[in-house]
Parts: sequence; structure tokens; C-alpha cells
Amino acid sequence: MTDAYLGSPPLTDEQRVVVEQPWDARVLVTAGAGAGKTHTLVRRLDALCGQEDPDESLEAAEILVLTFSRAAARELRERIARHGERARRVRAQTFDAWAYGVLLQAQPDGEWSAASFDERITAAAQAIERGALEAGDATPPAHVVIDEVQDLLGSRRELVEALLDRYQDSCGFTVVGDAAQSVYGFQIDNLDERADETGRFFDWLRCSYPDDLVELHLTQNFRAVTPEARVALPYGPRLQQVADMDQAAILYEELRGLLLDPANGLSDLADPLTLDGLRNLSDTCVILTRDNQQALVISELLYEHGVEHRLRRPLEERPVPYWVAELLRRTEATGLTADRFRSLLAEIPLPYEPNASALWTVLRRATRSAGRNVLDLERLRRSVVDGRFPDEAADPEMTRIVVSTVHRAKGLEFDRVIVLTPPTIADLRKQYKEELDSPAEARALYVAMTRARQDLYHVNPPELPMIKRAGGRKNGRRYVGGWRAYDRFGVVAETGDVCRDNPPGHESDALATQAYLLEHIGPGQEVLLRKRHDLPMGEFQSPPYALVHNGREIGEASERFREELFRVQKVNRTWDPWWPDEIHGLRIDVLETVTGSTAAGTNAGLGDRGMWIVPRITGIGWYRRADNNEEQSA
Repeated sequence: MTDAYLGSPPLTDEQRVVVEQPWDARVLVTAGAGAGKTHTLVRRLDALCGQEDPDESLEAAEILVLTFSRAAARELRERIARHGERARRVRAQTFDAWAYGVLLQAQPDGEWSAASFDERITAAAQAIERGALEAGDATPPAHVVIDEVQDLLGSRRELVEALLDRYQDSCGFTVVGDAAQSVYGFQIDNLDERADETGRFFDWLRCSYPDDLVELHLTQNFRAVTPEARVALPYGPRLQQVADMDQAAILYEELRGLLLDPANGLSDLADPLTLDGLRNLSDTCVILTRDNQQALVISELLYEHGVEHRLRRPLEERPVPYWVAELLRRTEATGLTADRFRSLLAEIPLPYEPNASALWTVLRRATRSAGRNVLDLERLRRSVVDGRFPDEAADPEMTRIVVSTVHRAKGLEFDRVIVLTPPTIADLRKQYKEELDSPAEARALYVAMTRARQDLYHVNPPELPMIKRAGGRKNGRRYVGGWRAYDRFGVVAETGDVCRDNPPGHESDALATQAYLLEHIGPGQEVLLRKRHDLPMGEFQSPPYALVHNGREIGEASERFREELFRVQKVNRTWDPWWPDEIHGLRIDVLETVTGSTAAGTNAGLGDRGMWIVPRITGIGWYRRADNNEEQSA
């Protein structure tokens, strides 16, 4: 039976209590995996906007909704559009996007696009403490809604605490979390500090609002529809409380034993039957890995066997769709009407049918276009330059099969979940010794096992290359090494490896290269980096490398890539670095819009917008000789 409320599922008694709290209530909701959090939040937002008494009802602009990822924000917006009656104008934003807006409000001339994620979050917290949300046209929120608050750690936690503390007398909140799904503690290096940080936001709420905090619980699971998918759910309450290392190790082994039930086993991922099953799959599926290295290897295996999929990016990466650059290149106008926007968008080849009317509305709102029925293109360009392109206008995620680390899949759900067989606690202790965080390991395994709606499987992990960091530094470039200190067999591609300062093909025919990218380049296609000559581009750089697709140059390696390749190849002070002829095995992740100087675009024949399309690459690139395709190493 369904509710008459727009055909959405009826509220449970637990959900209804959350939804009906007044706007100025301070509500902490503990919600287990699959407990209908998004459905509850949508109805909560609708209730906040729809009270009959004007004093009890809020405007959409007075409600701040923060999420950890673009996917979570998109899902919430889509659910609001489908099932929200009065909350349709409420915007869900990522922490980074909102913090960026706060900084631009506080210091419009600041160079925030060059700041790191953590720097922006920290600066936004400081700006809020100084009253940035009370200056100019800014409006402090009357109610704040945040999901997944168990992962509010470090600078994000401090940002939210600064916000709620600043407006504690005028702002209500609804925050939802589950300590059993706290899996981002690894971002804090020190194990003792990590243990202290886990759960700190919950403690802060209880101490800050000792008399006002309303603690509610959502205990029913709506996601898992089969016994196999429900097998880990009873462990949630125990994992919410566990802190003892030995007790956590026991819970981990119990969960691992449930996952490794022979009935849940798949043959090797490279087995023809397994591959055929993935190719013919009509349901959604995720292959969950322990780390990025496993994800890269699994992704390449699937590509080699023709299985279409998507490798999930880090949450903070926000590529701007390629159609934005192409849209602006196709017109010299300063503004677009809705009809002109639709006609131009229809000319651009896209792998999906865009909702042009919805995109136009989103872009007008995000750019605050002055004309009543016109999209200001200069403001649209500026939103890309400043890193403020709206998440609502990002490309939809189309593929049924996703390869992801457990951490990046948190908060999502799939019909079928395939988990790479996790190591035993004994093996983890050998690997991490005193640094093993067994509570975090148990929670991560629980998160992996509770993403499934129907089927839960396990499969043996693939053999992995030896990935190291250049210079042994935490943030050094990842490369493929060996047992010998000077072994160098390949490098791992990263965001920003393709040059953005000049358009691809700027030395020959940039316009033709842009057309080639549009017509022939798509996610998953194989590309390689080919050395142009042997002369390094600088004292601490490699020679230049061209990005090549089927024999055609479609870009060039960035200065950052050349510098980091130098650090990889410079084994020690006395070592004379050598440069691979080719780096093959790389894949196209996505085509994206980037910005550079207007002069670079004009000189390349792409107009004066300073905006063009560039391919982003991913994967593990292997060194080889250009003349005979043999592996190349020292």
C-alpha cells in the first residue's frame, strides 16, 4: 500500500517523528544502513517548507542542506523533485561547493580556486566565525540538514561546529548518522587522534545542547530484500559502540565468515562465465575494493574483456561537463534565451538525452543571471573558472556497473554487490602491525556488505603490481616499482596529468582536435603517452609527452606530470634519470571543460572565452619501447 503523498512510500512511526519536529528543533537521528534516510529527509524538508502557520514554515533559501558527495547531492535533489511537494527549491550542496560560496561572499577577490579542499573548508569556518553569513546579500540558515555526520572529521567537523555555534540561538538542525558506518578515520594519521576524532561530533552535539538535543532512531531496513543482503545488518548496533581493538577484530572475522559463505562465492573475475554475467547484467552492480590500487587493476581487467563500467572518482573531484565549453564556443552572444540554449545543446553530441529546460534553470540560478529570461554566459564562464559550476548540472552517471573502493561507495546502494575477499585479521596485523585500526576495518566491511539490495557475492582479489610513492612521501607520485630500489615499470595516472594551459592541438589544429575529441573519444578508450624528444623541459622535469589515441595526438602531458615523472625516475641524487619511450595502458576517464587564458584560446582559433575540452586520463601506465612494444625498464 502506498501513501497518497505523491505516490511515495508511507512513513513509518519512527520516520514520522523525525519529519514532524519543529523547524527550530535540534535533532540527531541515528539511522542504520538502508533505513530510509533519504526518504525521511525529503519529507522532513517538505514539512519544514509547508507548515500552515507562517511562523512555523521556512523558505527554501533559509534551509541549508550539506552532503559529502555530488552523487549524494544529486540523489537527494532527484528525490525532492519526484516526491517533494513544497521543498522543490531547496538546494543540496557538497561541503566544498558551499564553503566556496561562503569564501566568495567573504572575500570576492581571493584566489580560492587555487586553494586545496582542506584550505577552503578551514577558511570558510573562519569566515563564518567572523560573520560572513551576515554580510551583503547573505542569509544565515534557519535550519541545517546534514547526512552521514559520522564522517564529519577534522576541518569539515570544525566547519559545521562553527556554523551551529555561531547561530545556536536562531538555527535548528537535523543531522543524520550511524557510527557503525564511520569509515573515513584513515584521513587522520595518528591512531590515537583518530580514535578520539571518531564520534567527536556526536559528543560535541550532546555537550553543546544538553537540554535541547532530540535524539531519534531509524531502525528498520528497506534496502535489503533477500536474506543474503541482510546478513550483516544485525552487526550495526554492536559496531556503533565498538572501540576495543580485540572486540572489533572478533566482529570483523564474524562478518568475513558470513561474506565467505560458499553460496556467495563467484569464480575469478576473469572467468568467462563471470564476465558474461556482467556483460548481460540488467541490474545495477558494484565491485567493491579495499583500496584504489585494487580498483585500478579491476577496472583494467574489465576494460580488457569489454565490460562497460565506471571507475568511481574521489568525492572531491568535480569535472565540468565537456558540453559547457562546446556550448560557449558555438556562440558569440553574451547571453542565451532558453530556446537558443536548447538548440545549441541539441547540436552537441552527448551519450544521454539532457533535460535542457532543467539545465537552463539550474545554470541561470547558479550564475544569478540578471536578465529575466537570459543565461549570462560570462557569469557561466566565471563559475567554471572559480570552481563554482553547479553540481546539479554535472553529467548523470549512466553505467550499470561501478568499480569503487568501499569508502567511495558509502551511502550508495546497488542491486548486486561483489566484494573482493577481505584479508584475515592475522594478515592485516602482519601488514599494519601497531597501526592496524581494527574497528575501522570492521566498519568498512560492514559498509561493503550493506550496500546490496538483492545479491551479495565475494570474489578473490587480483594479483597486484608493486605500487610505491616517489621519494617515499605520502603524497608522492604513485609508480610501479619492484624489489630493487631502482626498478621503475610504470606510473599511475592522476587528475591534472593532461595540460590545461593550452588547448589540445594548439601547435597544429586545435579546432580539428576539439572536433575529434567530440566525435571519437569516450570513457574507457585506451590512450598512451608518447615521448616527443629526449630533451627535458626543465632542470627538474622530464621531456614532453604527447597524449595519443589511435595514432593521433589529442593532448599533451602537463608540467605537473613532467615534474612528478622526474621525481619518479630520479632514484637518488647521483642517479641519471631515463625516460620511457611510451607509457601505455592508460584510459580516458572523461572529457571535461577546462579554462585557460583568453589569449591561448584566441591564438588557437577557439574564440576568446578561454575555455576548451580536454581529456582526463586514468589507470596504471606501463613503460615500453616505441620500436618493438617491449617492456622498458632500467
